[in-house]
Amino acid sequence: MQTKSIRMLEEISAQMEEQGITRQELLEYYRQMLEIRLLEDQIATLLSKGVLRGASHLYAGQEAVAVGAIAALRDDDLITSTHRGHGHAHAHGDKVAKSAEAKQEHYNRMMAEVLGKATGYCKGKGGSMHIADVSHGNLGATGIVGGNIPVAVGAALAQKLMATDRVVLCFFGDGASNTGNFHEALNMASLWNLPVVFVVENNLYAMSVPWKKASKLENIADRAVAYGIPGEVVDGMDVLAIRGVVAKAVERARNGLGPTLIEAKTYRYYGHSHSDPRVYRTKDEEKYWRERDPILSLRSKMLEAGLLKPEESTAIEENAKKKLNLALRFSEQSPQPLPEEVDTDVYAPPKTTIKDKEYETILRQKVQTDSSIRQITYAAAIQEALREEMRRDERVFIFGEDVGLYGGAYGATRGLIDEFGEWRVIDTPISEATIGGAAVGAAMAGMRPVAEIMYVDFTPLAMDQIANQGAKNRYMFGGKTTVPLVIRTEGGAGRAIAAHHSQSLEALWTHFPGIYVVMPATPYDVKGLLKAAIRDDNPVMFIEHKMLYKEKGPVPEEDYIIPLGVADIKRKGKHVTLVTYSRMVLRCLEAANILAEEGIDVEVIDLRCLKPLDIETVVESIKKTGRFVGVTEAYENTCFINEVMAQVNELAFDYLDAPMIRVAARNVPVPRAEILEDQAIPNIERICQACRKVLE
Repeated sequence: MQTKSIRMLEEISAQMEEQGITRQELLEYYRQMLEIRLLEDQIATLLSKGVLRGASHLYAGQEAVAVGAIAALRDDDLITSTHRGHGHAHAHGDKVAKSAEAKQEHYNRMMAEVLGKATGYCKGKGGSMHIADVSHGNLGATGIVGGNIPVAVGAALAQKLMATDRVVLCFFGDGASNTGNFHEALNMASLWNLPVVFVVENNLYAMSVPWKKASKLENIADRAVAYGIPGEVVDGMDVLAIRGVVAKAVERARNGLGPTLIEAKTYRYYGHSHSDPRVYRTKDEEKYWRERDPILSLRSKMLEAGLLKPEESTAIEENAKKKLNLALRFSEQSPQPLPEEVDTDVYAPPKTTIKDKEYETILRQKVQTDSSIRQITYAAAIQEALREEMRRDERVFIFGEDVGLYGGAYGATRGLIDEFGEWRVIDTPISEATIGGAAVGAAMAGMRPVAEIMYVDFTPLAMDQIANQGAKNRYMFGGKTTVPLVIRTEGGAGRAIAAHHSQSLEALWTHFPGIYVVMPATPYDVKGLLKAAIRDDNPVMFIEHKMLYKEKGPVPEEDYIIPLGVADIKRKGKHVTLVTYSRMVLRCLEAANILAEEGIDVEVIDLRCLKPLDIETVVESIKKTGRFVGVTEAYENTCFINEVMAQVNELAFDYLDAPMIRVAARNVPVPRAEILEDQAIPNIERICQACRKVLE
């Protein structure tokens, strides 16, 4: 027995000496793991009793991974987490909390968030799968498998661009390693030597699918070779082994040598979720892993080595139980969120003021009447906006496919790399999902990215990242983060390039709360709106039309922005209100000129922004004309004009003298043949016919 104790002391002492760990730190690891376990067991009880509703994915059994990995970080480093993230959240929050009171408050807020209370980290809006504390470096958990991996890459990119030496620790499960996000993100991180450490917690099952049925490789870490980075396999039940491997990877990342993929072999004691009966696992398998319990293992080693006295262990356990009871009592006594809170935290407050709107109104009138104002193309106006904002704010950077020397889609970014260099204008691999997710992570970490996705047809490839992470994070995290990013893309028909490069998919993006959608029609509008979008603290989907880049128009040389959510009356009229946006503005103006010769006076309203929507300008026009025609290049059955019509019906029905009419694209994929393409989307004759019809 004495020989075993000596051997145990020598073994653990060697680990402590190698890693520079004190006895007190070991006790902290033991306490943190125990507190995670007690929390998870309590949540399981609450779920069983029906006290807690919703999904909770419990971390019991994997405590050593979170505690060991986060112990290797500095307090100013960052983490991203998963749907099974209570352990990560507690280990991180406990580490950055320096007093006993702060640690208890952290535990309280975690429990309150799981129970959906107003005192939780996210004010009850995130719940079990979405706990975040962005101000202290926890960029949050996600309910989307693998959804946090591109976000971690973006946060690491931000550190590189800001020249910090902070590191991002990214946790995910074995299931996530089979998603496209994993492969795209690791490729991008390795390509740029980003300071990110990927920790995959292989608990053997993705829901019920065993790893051996998901990959031919025995080890996920073996995939690292494909990306030219180190891959390490570690015992995920040994907190010191985890800490040692992660510490080396963190040091490597901090020194500019790039990412590491660490695979922790571990086991979850509960099912995937509360409803999981675990019929796919054997009792012998569960018994084997229970015998390797990370908490009992560390306790046993410390007792054998004389580093922990039985009475100390008892005291730690009793204090942990008291701490849990206090957190439970705090949560039970905490109020539910107020009903009126349901609409708060969706968007960051606007930065523009009434004075900005007044100035823009005056400037717009000047542009419409002053023939001496210089004329430049739509593409040149975009380039000016980007250049001016990059000069104004060093946090602004551009990245995407071919944005460097080639200049992106239609050359709008051409030449910017010469002035700002390859780390302000960054060419990326063809990786739409990680472009979107990296934009989210970089924005949350302090940068203001302008990401380019070449065609709007490709944006669904990034929908999870932009819509589920970028658009929702502010709300899910209780309004305690901002995500100031712009996704530049272009859409629409007109170049005979068929169905995969010609769609108008803006309605997809207007569907999601938390993201703005902007679609400018003129050089003046595109410059002012792009500058406003870059300065805004919300995600903005900025959709340009491929047929507008060569269009010329007046653009003032002075610095200006166009506040988001302000429509423009491009032509005043008294008989019909014609509402449109993007390239259809030009066609509607042509139609209005033809109708004027027939004595029909059409008012053409350019929405400019679909979200936020200036419905007031539309309603005021209808009060004057009594008639509404909406024009869009999007598919008729799901187009955004349908939403405008619904709002007009609610707000101005009594002012309508005729049924509303929409002119939209036919419900067919955009065809290649020019003659068919022109039939598929609104043309001038169809617009004229609609205006005549509402006057019959």
